[in-house]
Amino acid sequence: METLCSFNGSDCYGAKELEVLLELSSLLSNKEIDLDEALRILAQHLKAERIILTILNRENSQITIEGSYGVSEDQKKQAIYQVGKGIIGRVIKTGENVLLPKIAVSHEFLNLTHAATTIDGADVSFICTPIRYKDEIIGTISLHKVYKRIVNFDYDLRLLKIVGSMIGRTLRRRQEYAEEMEQLRNENLSLRGELRSRIMPDRIKGNSGKMNEVFSLIDSVAMTDATVLIRGESGVGKELVADAIHYSSARKSKPFIKVNCAALPESLIESELFGHEKGAFTGASNTRIGRFEAANGGTIFLDEFGDIPASTQVKLLRVLQEREIERIGSTKPIKVDVRILCATNRNLEDLIAKDQFREDLYYRINVFPIYIPALRERINDIPVLTDFFIDKFNKRHGKNIKRITTMAIDTLMVYHWPGNIRELENCIERACILSTDSVIRTHNLPASLQTATTSETMQNGTLDTILGKMEQQIIMDALISTKGNSAKAAEQLGITERMMGIRIKKYDIDAKRFKSSHQTHKSTHD
Repeated sequence: METLCSFNGSDCYGAKELEVLLELSSLLSNKEIDLDEALRILAQHLKAERIILTILNRENSQITIEGSYGVSEDQKKQAIYQVGKGIIGRVIKTGENVLLPKIAVSHEFLNLTHAATTIDGADVSFICTPIRYKDEIIGTISLHKVYKRIVNFDYDLRLLKIVGSMIGRTLRRRQEYAEEMEQLRNENLSLRGELRSRIMPDRIKGNSGKMNEVFSLIDSVAMTDATVLIRGESGVGKELVADAIHYSSARKSKPFIKVNCAALPESLIESELFGHEKGAFTGASNTRIGRFEAANGGTIFLDEFGDIPASTQVKLLRVLQEREIERIGSTKPIKVDVRILCATNRNLEDLIAKDQFREDLYYRINVFPIYIPALRERINDIPVLTDFFIDKFNKRHGKNIKRITTMAIDTLMVYHWPGNIRELENCIERACILSTDSVIRTHNLPASLQTATTSETMQNGTLDTILGKMEQQIIMDALISTKGNSAKAAEQLGITERMMGIRIKKYDIDAKRFKSSHQTHKSTHD
């Protein structure tokens, strides 16, 4: 039996305590401090079921778990305490110790980490004490322990205080770091908001990390005269990015000429771009200036640039090098002051390998590439895009669509969107027209979206590819139904959390986005 009074024998608490404190002191003096390991050592000595170390963020007044023993990573992330609320919140606010002999009968114990209130029929106790640094409360340290195991509450409390004071300096550094990161995040969000407001906020929509990178690139290059190559699949909004670059530039009051190179016949494209002299060819009854001359002083946007014929590529190379053109039927060069923006959905590198695109032209236009992510790469933007299109079509068609249901949003977010934003826009327009009760519901969406698949995409590729797509879809469906809780999704699918984590990583799935989509539309149900 354990005793508190004798300092001899292997069961002496005093000798054991000294050994534990020496071990903790050595551990905490290392450069890379492992708080979880320190708490594990303490928990084993105190025979505690759980030990939790929390930290107060003074920037947002939230209390989060900084280290723990007996608490899973998911539980740590989900447990966020508020000052003055619950036991931990009260200890932070008052600076007083709290002892609960039986947490099962306490109404104040929030149990955000889902701790057991009884173990093998015995009640679980809870002790919580503040951690101070230079007379300032910076966090708490607490333990869960089976009631019958506690020999002396005062002893456990005293040891918690000692360890808390040892950890205090480390916790203060982490507190300051967390607060600094919170401040930087807030500043970053503010700057991103300002950035989006400068870059055509009425047309380009998106809050995802990938779109914020695009906004940043636009902001960086807009005020220069650098040639920009905008790349991305069809329907991602490359023309909108070109608009944003021009209208954010010093040339915004000058001409902005757009040319769809794929829409012009090969026999006419040179005449359209460079102009022609009277009589240069049959039907050339008048001298005509080309698009480059029309854009003089401003910007020219060459869309579908990868479809330009080889003969025209040579002349474009001269324009890029010399900034001068020659009309068809003339040998007199004309200087042009034009900024060139190009866009393509084709793989120019493959075209070069097949001798269908000039390598020297590629390097001339690839000065400042901007890649626009496909919609399936920025699924988090679907709710904001959907709201934007609903508002647009309400005005266009005289509708009064007030909301879209959660199930409909979920359907949109698991679809693969081969047609990107253009396909989403058409889908929402159709749904707005079909809605009869001012609500877009799942049955208003096209059948291909309701199954989240089409015969074209699901039956192409090897068996491994098809099965991989199906597995990814099943994982995403499970995350949607559990609101992004990977542990519950794993349980629902009958696999371990580790297996779920491996698959989430394999398919680069962001589980948080499913939680946020439910929060955004939590009040809308079919």
